[in-house]
Amino acid sequence: MERPAWERDPWRKRKPDCPGSYRLVQAGHPSCLSMAMKTLSCLWTFSFFILVASRSNQVPSITDSHFIEQYIKVHNDYRRRVDPPAADMQYLRWNADLARIAKEWSVKCKLEHNPCTTKPYQCFEEYEYIGENMWIGGINDFSPKAAVTFWHNESLSYDYDTLSCSRVCGHYTQVVWATSNRIGCAITLCPNLGGASIALFVCNYGPAGNFANKAPYIKGKSCSLCPKGLKCVRRLCKHPHKMTRAKASRRTARNLLILGFILLKVF
Repeated sequence: MERPAWERDPWRKRKPDCPGSYRLVQAGHPSCLSMAMKTLSCLWTFSFFILVASRSNQVPSITDSHFIEQYIKVHNDYRRRVDPPAADMQYLRWNADLARIAKEWSVKCKLEHNPCTTKPYQCFEEYEYIGENMWIGGINDFSPKAAVTFWHNESLSYDYDTLSCSRVCGHYTQVVWATSNRIGCAITLCPNLGGASIALFVCNYGPAGNFANKAPYIKGKSCSLCPKGLKCVRRLCKHPHKMTRAKASRRTARNLLILGFILLKVF
């Protein structure tokens, strides 16, 4: 009787059970083929989970245009929808220096406010004081919208008429402080605060809000008390012709694409 192909192979190093190395996988040896396929499947699955884990633990940089656009949008969405309506609510715009300050503090991974926020002109020479909000949680649960919504939900504990809080509500009042018109945020992984996937999200606001015995905004018809030079855009007082970094980046990319198309047509 003729021996199976795998038995005639002069390079055969292993017995039919194929423990260890699967260097040679012959069509006539289904056991080896099956075990090799299982090994490849396991390796692929392991690699996939490693890739997912590595991606899920990535955090955006302070100059990431999508990240910036997300936290600016959710802040301004809540600012334009305050109840009672605001007569003087300004549009929040991105500021690179505030984002840098937020990042420099977040990388310290301390669950406390930056001490410079309590000292005049210590954080940023343009503002006497800057405001600060902080969020901590799992990076897989994080999004700018989720974090800012968590702060905004404190509105349930705030009474505009009495300027009082039944529970913590300072994060909410800073989110909707009318005269705060610049913002910069950052997020950092902080394993020391509870685990490998724990992240600290910090936003700094300029100028600061949350002054004692002062309302976060003036109650009245939207935009009826906009500061001079600002125009009403979707119920917020906004500098004309000002774009967020994200919008500016998209416009630049679009213009370059159009230019490239024109050059292709010409040449």
